[in-house]
Amino acid sequence: QVQLVESGGGLVQAGGSLRLSCASSERTPGTYVMGWFRQAPGEEREFVAAVMWSSDVAYYGDSVKDRFIISRDNTKNTVNLQMSGLRPEDTAVYYCAASTYWGAKDARDYDYWGQGTQVTVSS
Repeated sequence: QVQLVESGGGLVQAGGSLRLSCASSERTPGTYVMGWFRQAPGEEREFVAAVMWSSDVAYYGDSVKDRFIISRDNTKNTVNLQMSGLRPEDTAVYYCAASTYWGAKDARDYDYWGQGTQVTVSS
């Protein structure tokens, strides 16, 4: 069973940057796609980005493309989300998740979830 723990959330001003990390209990989860989602109050969970453990190939949601970068560190079993050019509309709880489906952007295709970390962007 994969266990995921997010960290790095916080309060930042618009235009600023934050780096989120997701620690996975799996030692070498090579078959898993690791993704980030976010959910604002009253909104559906939104796909942000995903990367495969076994490569650097990644894909992004349209709203964060060119501002966020997802990466993985296999030596530390972590997946990171570097967020730049933050906007108030990026405010949400950010979740790390694991899937076996490359290309998955639907939360229903992700089997394991972290508890989430709050990101708040002030204007």
